[in-house]
This record gives sequence, C-alpha cells and structure tokens, in this order.
Amino acid sequence: MKAGDVGRVITRYGAELVLENDQGEHIRCTTRRKLEHVACGDYVRWQREAQGNASVIEILPRKNALSRSDIRGKLRTIAANIDVLLIVNSWRPAPNWELLDRYLITAHSLSADPLIIFNKSDLRSQYADTEHLACLEEYQRLGYVVLHTQASGVDYQDIAAICRYVAGRTAILVGQSGVGKSSLLHKLLPKKGIRVGAIADTGEGRHTTTVANLYHLPACGTLIDSPGVRDFALGSLTVPELQAGHPEFEPFMGLCRFNNCTHHHEPGCAVKAAVLSAKVPQRRYERYLGLLKSQINN
Repeated sequence: MKAGDVGRVITRYGAELVLENDQGEHIRCTTRRKLEHVACGDYVRWQREAQGNASVIEILPRKNALSRSDIRGKLRTIAANIDVLLIVNSWRPAPNWELLDRYLITAHSLSADPLIIFNKSDLRSQYADTEHLACLEEYQRLGYVVLHTQASGVDYQDIAAICRYVAGRTAILVGQSGVGKSSLLHKLLPKKGIRVGAIADTGEGRHTTTVANLYHLPACGTLIDSPGVRDFALGSLTVPELQAGHPEFEPFMGLCRFNNCTHHHEPGCAVKAAVLSAKVPQRRYERYLGLLKSQINN
C-alpha cells in the first residue's frame, strides 16, 4: 500500500488513534507533533512505518469541527466533518434549556442540521412541569424538529426516525451526562456492547463515554458518540454570529434603529419590540441576553 493513503479517524487516545481505510480495515496510528489536533471524524493521509504504528502525515481540509474547553480552559476539538447534531435531552436529569440553546447555536455555526431528541419519554408525566412543556413547545413553534424516544426497550420507530434524519450523513450525539445517549446508541447499534450508566439519586448523570468514537449505522450513515458534558461553552462568537443562531430574530433583522444593534439596551430595537408583542419567545430572549453577556465578557 503506497504512502499517503486516505483514512478516517474513528477514535483517538492521546497521541494514538485508530483510523479506517476504504476497505474497512482498522489501522492504529501515531500522530506527529504538528498534527496533534487531529480528531474523531477527520479524514487524514497516513503511511505505514517499518516498525510500530503507522503515521498520520496530513489532516485533510475539514468541513467543520466541534470543540469545547478542557479543564484547563484550552479549546479541544471533539469531532470533525459533522452534518447532523443529535441533541439528546431528557426529563431526568431535567432539561437544561440554555445548554440546548448553545448546541443549536453551534449547529448553525457548523452549518449542521440539528435534531432535538427528548429521551426517556416514559418519564415525561412524572418529571415534566408546565414550565418545561412550555419551553419545549417554543422550540417546536420555531421549526426545530423534536423527536421523543424511550431509553428503555427497543422502539424500532425511534430508530427509523433517527435514521431517516441522518440519511447517509455523519451525525454526532451530544448532550449533558445522564440523558441516555449511551442507551440510545445501544438501540441504534445493539451489537456494539455500549456501556450504559445509571442516574444518581440527585438526578445527575454519570459519564460512560470518555472519548469520541465513530460508528457505522446499518444502511443510514455514520454516528459519532461524544463524551457527556455537564456544561458546554460556546466558542468565541461575534454578536452577529450569536444572533444568527436565533432564527426567531430573522424577521426583524435590519429593522432596528442601529445597524449594529445587540438587541439589549439600544433604543428602537425591533427584536425587543417583538419580545414585548410576544412575537419572540420571552424565555429564549432572556437566555440570549445571558449568552450575549458571557460572550462580551470573554
């Protein structure tokens, strides 16, 4: 096999990674220092060595990359070349609406299609209060696709609905810890033996995925399972980029008195007027202000 063959990274452990070539063969590789930012989902050029692991010699141009800050505050790439964000939520632990907003904004910035999945639908009557249901309805009115699934048991309609949405593309499962991503992945890939965690008495989830892994869904595309998070911070965004992640603002863009309106304190703001007239959801707007403040302070 000649040097410079192309493969796709299916997982990474520190300086080592496993990639898959066109024949479906899995090859263990070591990254060179200048290529240390390679991530799951990357397409790379690689070559075999006389001894030991093969070597990655080039990262091919990415469509996009999903990143998050590590414990030291350094931005790390989780996965690359993503077409679909499968944003998993649940009724226990309770929905984190600001976290959901961050993922939706990220999907827009990546030019990826978001699918909001509400897992553990059997717990809805027990844990979903009026406020939660009202928040969820706002996303549906904004045109986001919402799919309700059950973590326990196998519902083939759930699996079929997800596969129809992925439709031959590369999707990534994201969401806070404990929402049932591993259980959902186990239903999609029952032969992979995905480890499933439990929920503590507090309702907090336990991490069962520690690195991103790429899997092939039978006849419907590729799926990356990412580590669970209790928080997902947005990267550095401009105010227009943050606003673009709120489709409810779109009908009022260009109607403000000032071209660089932040929709916060400025007089003559069309978005603020739309909030007052209930044309823009009050809850979403208030969360936007919180995200705006955090971006300005970064």
